[in-house]
Amino acid sequence: MNSTTLRTRAAALAATATAAAALAVGTAPAAHAAPAAPAAAPAAPEAPTAHAAVLRTGLDVSLLDGGVRLPVNAVLNEVRAPATADRTALTVTLDGVDRGRPVHLLRADVASAKATAAATRAEGSVKLVKARVHLPGLPLLSVVQVDQVSARAVCSAGAPPTAEANLLGSVTVLGKRVTLTPGESSTVSVPGVGEVVLDLSHRTTTSTTAAATALKLRVAVNPLDLNVAKVTGTVALAEAGCSAPEGSSASPVPAAPSASSAPATPPATTAPDPGPSEVTGAPDPSPAGGTAPRTPDANLAETGGDSRLPYVAAGAAALLATGAGALVLARRARASRTGA
Repeated sequence: MNSTTLRTRAAALAATATAAAALAVGTAPAAHAAPAAPAAAPAAPEAPTAHAAVLRTGLDVSLLDGGVRLPVNAVLNEVRAPATADRTALTVTLDGVDRGRPVHLLRADVASAKATAAATRAEGSVKLVKARVHLPGLPLLSVVQVDQVSARAVCSAGAPPTAEANLLGSVTVLGKRVTLTPGESSTVSVPGVGEVVLDLSHRTTTSTTAAATALKLRVAVNPLDLNVAKVTGTVALAEAGCSAPEGSSASPVPAAPSASSAPATPPATTAPDPGPSEVTGAPDPSPAGGTAPRTPDANLAETGGDSRLPYVAAGAAALLATGAGALVLARRARASRTGA
């Protein structure tokens, strides 16, 4: 084996050792990169809802003996979609009132409530015909009597919600026939009985909801009968409502970036400075500027040093020592031939 062959093998071993050392201090292979988390799927939109009620009371009844106060929170034909109800009478029983006998709050020829809901539309509707409302302590005198009232609320996809309330025929309050104007309040006072404030066709709408009440009453009466001293509170006739989700105005969920839209080469990182034992004749594997070359899969996540780092480092050191020994032997052989 001549000196040229020895020098060639020594150079090859040194280059292999340098490459192994560079691999030891480099980043982990792309195959060990953590996979990207999948984008979360958007939540399913909520369904529209609807409700309706023929009569709703919120009354406070005060009794003569002992000042006892009895709440009367009664509801007739309250439904929520999908449902339908048809009842024409509502009675409640109050302890201490008329010797415990039932109090008839409402009587009507027709009293129906209906609520429907589908994926794109919800509707609540109510209809009352020949309705008479009584209060505790006033069994013979109707607080209000109407020929016909109705209310309707509709929430449809792609359209603003709508609400409407109508009153047909005459209205009688505490025995007095009155004329009502939609959107305005009317007050009826009866000496020795009390006062009733009425609101006709009360409607409210927002971007996603609608509600309508045909007739609202605020009552304050002093019947002084059947052991009842005073009745105060509210009565609502024919109320309907609906709501729709915010699906049409919700912002779209941004899509996860695809591999084609990701940058081809992320910002390069500076390679560590070589130690004193690594500068012995080994060429610098990094280009000018001190940045290590990146692989084609450099856009994947980096995880630090490989678990095989100790073995690779030991192999690199062994190759480096072998190359150095071969170089020394080549120099000695050359020197011996020169001396001879």
